[in-house]
Amino acid sequence: MTTSTLEPAAAPVRRNGERAVPAPIPMSRILRVELRKMFDTRSGLWLMASIGIVAVLATTAVIIFAPDDALDYETFASAIGFPMAVILPLVAILSVTGEWSQRSGLTTFTLVPHRGRVIAAKATCAVGIGVVSMLLAAAVGAVGNIVGTAVTGVDTTWNVGLEEFALIILANVLGLLVGFMLGVLTRSSAAAIVAYFVYSLLLPTASSALASSQQWWRDNGAWLDFNYASSGLFNEHMTSEQWAQLATSGLIWLVIPLAIGLRLVLRSEVK
Repeated sequence: MTTSTLEPAAAPVRRNGERAVPAPIPMSRILRVELRKMFDTRSGLWLMASIGIVAVLATTAVIIFAPDDALDYETFASAIGFPMAVILPLVAILSVTGEWSQRSGLTTFTLVPHRGRVIAAKATCAVGIGVVSMLLAAAVGAVGNIVGTAVTGVDTTWNVGLEEFALIILANVLGLLVGFMLGVLTRSSAAAIVAYFVYSLLLPTASSALASSQQWWRDNGAWLDFNYASSGLFNEHMTSEQWAQLATSGLIWLVIPLAIGLRLVLRSEVK
């Protein structure tokens, strides 16, 4: 039997009597690690798989239950887009809160002391997955449109233009970023998910009730209601006033809370 010995690691190169500073971990490696972490857990894997599963189920439901005169690409896109608007923010939330809920933050931020690079990598991966998911959903909807019209014998209609589809992607990315912001702000999966459903379900109802009873809110609510302002992205075109309303409400509901959350992440103690 033979034995092998490990060679001692090379000592850090010294320059002028000082220990050389190791090269920082490249951003590309951090991106790969954060992307892999989004698929590593069983819940993360099934959450990612649910994007494709839900797209197929929604497309099948449209083919089976929608009337023949409603079988067009817009119907398939709408059917797939609704569940996407729910799943993608959850993906963003879990990508952030995993460091705290799974207690891996101490290891992560020890290996990469600059927490901002880790958070930037998480945001990049979440947005990338959101865009790719929407493109996948668009492809599934296109197949469903072709198959559905072929089965029913009606003409295939492509009534979603490139500009409209780009606005739909932007709307879903903004919703994803809201989930990301809540994850950064709370650093708790349960709290962020509850906060997102309150934001996406309860606040629009309260805003509608307020608009029905208050003339001032009916006239100016779009400047403060980010949900309402972003809903204009699902139309074919956006006016300059609608873009201004989206920017103003986004500053209040997305940018400022995200800045506060990032400051807390960068300064809070990781246990």
